[in-house]
Amino acid sequence: MSQPHILITPGDPAGIGPEVITKALAHADLPQHCSFETWDIPTHFQPGQPTAETARFALDALETAAARLLNGTADAVVTGPVSKEQLQAIGFPYPGQTEFFTDRLHATETAMCLTGRTLTVALATIHIGIAEVPSQLTPASIITAGKLLANFLQKRHRRQPRIAVCGLNPHAGEHGAFGQEEITTIQPAIDQLQKLHIAEFSGPHVPDAIFRDAAQQKYDGVLCMYHDQGLIPLKLLDFDNAVNITLGLPKPRLSPDHGTAFGIAGKNIADASSMLRALQLAAQLLS
Repeated sequence: MSQPHILITPGDPAGIGPEVITKALAHADLPQHCSFETWDIPTHFQPGQPTAETARFALDALETAAARLLNGTADAVVTGPVSKEQLQAIGFPYPGQTEFFTDRLHATETAMCLTGRTLTVALATIHIGIAEVPSQLTPASIITAGKLLANFLQKRHRRQPRIAVCGLNPHAGEHGAFGQEEITTIQPAIDQLQKLHIAEFSGPHVPDAIFRDAAQQKYDGVLCMYHDQGLIPLKLLDFDNAVNITLGLPKPRLSPDHGTAFGIAGKNIADASSMLRALQLAAQLLS
């Protein structure tokens, strides 16, 4: 049987993607039961100097990776960091790579999940403005993210996981004093998730306190209502080892949880820990 094959897209080649990929592939802890493939970087690209051409190179790599996941010549992809601003300047219509792969791989239900040594979080809404969250947050979006998170954690821990569901408002709404979303949207979703018996769902939990309990391993994951609610505590505790996973795709897509860092590109000081963790987790998911 051939080895599982993992593609590694470089991201914007003017950023630290190529550097952290090179370092991760040379690391002693790189999984040996998979094969890895990445892109050669044109020599005229300058570190720290993103252009429309570097953005096009990043996008072409994403398109190639998606096509190869679909045609079966790759089993997973780990994506290097891109500049959303640079991509959108050349016509990229998606808020991020999560939405790109959801569309290209024809997935109907996906969720953004980030996992590190301390925390695992999934998001019921992703790349939207904070003012849009209350209107975009629905029982269906919470249930979808909850089911996908439960499935991921069950495979990872091989037992029924414990998932805390965050409230949206301060004090989880304080019984309606600070907002109605916990009553009208979040609690009904939790009730439905509990009936599925796929995880121990609880909540709505007070957002400013639940991450302490999760960091102390009282929960296996936290289902968050919006982007920064989950990513601020995760990046505080797991910045150097967190991995972004798009749950619900037919094949794994992961990425390191950091940006292009144009300011340090080419200086050989970028930390490759998150890229290495992404490659390790991709290999684990394929084993």
